[in-house]
Amino acid sequence: MATTNKNYKPMSQEMHYIIDHAHALVDATSGEFDDRIKSARTALKKRLEAARNEYGDLEAQFLDKVQTADEFVHVKPYYAIGGTFIAGLLLGWLMSRK
Repeated sequence: MATTNKNYKPMSQEMHYIIDHAHALVDATSGEFDDRIKSARTALKKRLEAARNEYGDLEAQFLDKVQTADEFVHVKPYYAIGGTFIAGLLLGWLMSRK
């Protein structure tokens, strides 16, 4: 699970970085008085909030699934090794076919 957290944190930080820059763009156009810009800002602000909420939900689901898989591998390591071995054999067989 340590390697998952190590890989997960940069991706999470990058997503937060993108959302923060989009919010900065919305704030930068706050002085504009054109109706099209106002409607675009409102729509973008709504979508950013929806994306942030959805990303948080997906993030929680992903971490829950990773935690479950990690526990399964620790409880039944031979099942995980056997499944990986069979998947490798199947993949090797499929790739060797012409």
